[in-house]
Amino acid sequence: MSAIVAFFHHLAFVAIMLALTIEMMLLKQPMTVENAKKILRFDAIYGMSAGLILLLGALRVMFFEKGPAYYMHSGPFIAKMVLFILVGLISIYPTMVFLKWRPQLKQAIVPSIDHAMSRRLRMLIHVELTLLVLMILNAALMAKGIGYFGG
Repeated sequence: MSAIVAFFHHLAFVAIMLALTIEMMLLKQPMTVENAKKILRFDAIYGMSAGLILLLGALRVMFFEKGPAYYMHSGPFIAKMVLFILVGLISIYPTMVFLKWRPQLKQAIVPSIDHAMSRRLRMLIHVELTLLVLMILNAALMAKGIGYFGG
């Protein structure tokens, strides 16, 4: 069971990376109603995947891996959690922008997004992706016991 939970935890992480990458690519293209709808769909996938990561990660910590006492004494685990929170906080702004498009999209109107806004959103998504890569580094360190400061 532990391997299955770990598999879906990792799969959700891959889904987040893909969703953000696709959002960034769509923001580079000319905005259309269809592209804006795709961005909203991939942002929803991003949110659902983040929720799954949180749920499955908590299950892994509590029941399927080394236990909470181990993880609370792991520098890389703590760094992963801080990075996850940072990514979540950064994601609020793009998500709010995308959600404001809904009324226009219901009327088949292309959302107005200027070059500066598109660039800002892509930069934020790029930062999120970079922080997610740092999470992978911390996961590898954690798996090898590097940075463990417990007894």
